[in-house]
This record gives sequence, C-alpha cells and structure tokens, in this order.
Amino acid sequence: MSLKEKIAAHVRDIPRSGIRDFFDVVQKMPDVISLGIGEPEFVTPWHIREAAIFALEKGRTGYTANLGLLRLRREIVRYVRKHFAVEYDPETEIIVTVGVSEGMDIALRAILNPGDEVIYHEPCYVSYHPGTLLAHGRPVAVSTTAQNQFVPTGSDVEAKISSRTKALILNFPTNPTGATISEKQLEEIAEVAMKSDLLILSDEIYAELTYEGQHKSIASFPGMKKRTLLFHGFSKAWAMTGFRLGFCCGPAPLIEAMMKVHQYSMLCAPTLSQEAAIEALVNGDAAVAEMKEQYRMRRNFFVSALKDLGFPCHLPRGAFYAFPSIRGTGLNSFDFAMKLLEEQKVAVVPGSAFGAGGEGFVRCSYATAMSDLEEAVRRIERFLKNLPKQ
Repeated sequence: MSLKEKIAAHVRDIPRSGIRDFFDVVQKMPDVISLGIGEPEFVTPWHIREAAIFALEKGRTGYTANLGLLRLRREIVRYVRKHFAVEYDPETEIIVTVGVSEGMDIALRAILNPGDEVIYHEPCYVSYHPGTLLAHGRPVAVSTTAQNQFVPTGSDVEAKISSRTKALILNFPTNPTGATISEKQLEEIAEVAMKSDLLILSDEIYAELTYEGQHKSIASFPGMKKRTLLFHGFSKAWAMTGFRLGFCCGPAPLIEAMMKVHQYSMLCAPTLSQEAAIEALVNGDAAVAEMKEQYRMRRNFFVSALKDLGFPCHLPRGAFYAFPSIRGTGLNSFDFAMKLLEEQKVAVVPGSAFGAGGEGFVRCSYATAMSDLEEAVRRIERFLKNLPKQ
C-alpha cells in the first residue's frame, strides 16, 4: 500500500484551498499588486502591540485555562453585550480559540455525528465545506446570486432541510461577496431554525466592518441564543491576523463540548495574543473606526472604478471585498485571474474558489493601500484593452 493510500479517505479527497494554491503562484512573481489575501494592510495598532510586549516583559508566557484568560472572557462579555446585544456568562459560555477557523472546526467536531448535514450559503469562505467533511458531516449548499445581493431567504434554507440536518452556517458580513443581511431576512431564517430545531453557527468576524446600517446578530433574536454559536475574532477589525485569536459565545453545554476538543488539540490560545486582545477590546474602538472609514473610501473608489471598466459589481455593504462579475470577458474565473496575473501582475482570487456559485466572479480585496488600488485599476484597464473582443 502506498503512503497516499494510507491517508484517511475523507482527508485525501478534500482539495487544497483554492486561495492558497493560487497564491503559491503569486509568491514566486515580483512586482505583483495583490488584491487577493483577506488581510488588512494596516499594522496592528501600537497600543495593542505594546500590550503584548508588556506581557512578554512581565513573563506572562505560560498556559492559560483551556477556555482562555478569565480577564479576556469578561471583556468579551462586555464587548458582545455592547455591540451584539447578547448577554453571556464568562465562566461557562465563552471559549477563546486560535482564530475563528479553529473555533468553527472544533464546533463542527463537537456537534456532528457521521452523516449529519450542515447547510451553508454559497459563495462562501473556503473552510465551511471541507470543515464539515473533516468532521464527518455532509455539507449542503444554498446558492445565492448577485440579483438577491448574495443573501439566502428563509425559504431557500428551508428547502434544503432534511431529517439529517443539524446546523446552519451563516457568515454576515460575507467573505467573499461583502454581503450583509437585513433584520427582516435574519428573522425569517431564525423562524426556520426554530421550526426545524437547527443549531446556528454564526461567523461574524467582519461585524465591525458594516458600512450601511447596523450589524445585528441572529443570537440576539428571541429564542435564538440557546441554539446559536456566535463566532468572532481579532484578525479583521483590529488588524491582528498574525495573533491568531478568536472566540466563540454560546450555550454552556456546547461550549463545554467544544472545550473538550480544544483541550486535546490546542490546549489554549496563545497567552500573549490573549493579553493583546484585552487591550484591543478595552481601548481599540477608535482605531477600528478609523480603519473602517479608510476601507469605506477604498470601497467607494474601487467599486466605482470597476463599474467604469464595465464589470457589474454589487456594492459590498460589509467586510473588505468586491466581487465583480467577469462573465463579459468570455473567460472563466480561473483563466481570468491567471491571465490578469501573468499579463499585468494583478492578483485576484477566482470566484470558483468559493464554491460553484462563485464561478463568473473574482474576489478583490480593497484592504490594500489606495495607491495600490489605483495602480491595479490602471493595470486592469490595460488588460481589458488587450483581450479579444466578445
């Protein structure tokens, strides 16, 4: 038996991340303007970095409790109460994780029995489908379109429910589309979840980066806290990607189950990152607001420029991604991205990396510097001029 045959089938058959595969190519090319990786170009605010340095100098380098520093969990409770209008117990209803990605992973492993189904809306973040498979579940996609602003309806979700459905993953604001969801739309989905006794895994990592209206969590609706795991983290709004820190709020029995998986895999999240996160929550609002306004200006410029170049693109109301249609070029999303990279050295992510519903689109991050966005637009314009006319 070959070594490949010794690999577990459910791991062997999962494709590599379309984003990372594409950017393996990007890393080998000089002078590329990258609109691909979902990472703020801002450096983590100094006062947050200083908190990590201070903790290091004080020798706070040991393990924390499996659930995370109690001081941090208390600040998470305060922050979530203020910004998400949901109350949690810091002792039993919060777990600090190594990013939202680990939180989602241990949640799926904690709740799924083999064959249980998980519904998610697509195009979506790349980990939901494989994460469900790795937990021996069955992923079930709900397709969304630009015509409905990439938001599923309650009836869309209900149509996918079977006797094996256990959970629904929501991600608003959404990666890769920048979609947000209205209170009425959330209410419809909440009603379906209660009617069908579904758990909700709500990934709200981009909550602070909501440009129109106010972000609302499905956990805040009557009767929903007891069936919702609310995921959040520090990578996006606080520009702390390398700190690898997230958290999950939810009912104590679910958090306890997640902690069991967490303690045998990660043990605890990095202590210095937790110390920095306390400072981010206590004193980070001004920096978050400043970065958000920068993203808003970049969004307005970039989406307008894309439309001027002939790319249909809905206005993203959250996160920091534009998701323009490239169907008018006659190219599929992978070929478009590769040709743009090879000919003009601009990196975007093929929409197909985010599921079948992403074909015909590309994801462009406007979390990069304005000067890079301006140059990217000039290069894309040159690229279009050299394409054969359709």
